Amino acid sequence: MFIQVIQGPCTRQDEMRAAMEQWRTERAPDVVGWLGGTYGFTDDGMFVGVVRFESEEKARSNSDSREQSAWWERTRELFDAEPEFHDCTDVTLALDGGSDEAGFVQVIQGRAVDADRLKAMMTDTQQMHEARPDIIGATLAIADDGTFTETVAFTDEASARRGEQEEMPAAMREQMESAMADVRYLDLHQPWFASRWG
Repeated sequence: MFIQVIQGPCTRQDEMRAAMEQWRTERAPDVVGWLGGTYGFTDDGMFVGVVRFESEEKARSNSDSREQSAWWERTRELFDAEPEFHDCTDVTLALDGGSDEAGFVQVIQGRAVDADRLKAMMTDTQQMHEARPDIIGATLAIADDGTFTETVAFTDEASARRGEQEEMPAAMREQMESAMADVRYLDLHQPWFASRWG
């Protein structure tokens, strides 16, 4: 799997959401290898899109198409500043990945100090269930420069906040703290989703 993260400040939120819906209805049916996406805005007005493809090659084929270029030239004007892209070929899924049933999504970004440990923790579903039963799915995408974007899906925000209040096992907390650095959290209170099958 390949994940591309697109993010940037955006005050034209209704227009951005309409642009993403236009892509889903008009472009997505013709894009080979597109799997789906998770989208939303943070409280301080940042748009975040986490888009999944079967492979980097299929994502590049879409990006290089004339139709995609035309759509993107219109859409990039909706950002208040030049958006960031994070292209990630190193992708790990937890609990089958994200969930389109999520009522709240937390995007965690930072630098992977120990990528192997991060991935091992993601795939240890028993440990995850014991520590955070409120998590219903997650993806971990690591870029070539060592930065990562983790997308964690929750049934609702209240469940997520209750889970945050629970004391994490000391060993697990130490593992997490040693595996990542420069961490920031982007809360998507009203996420929306797109899927090839939805």
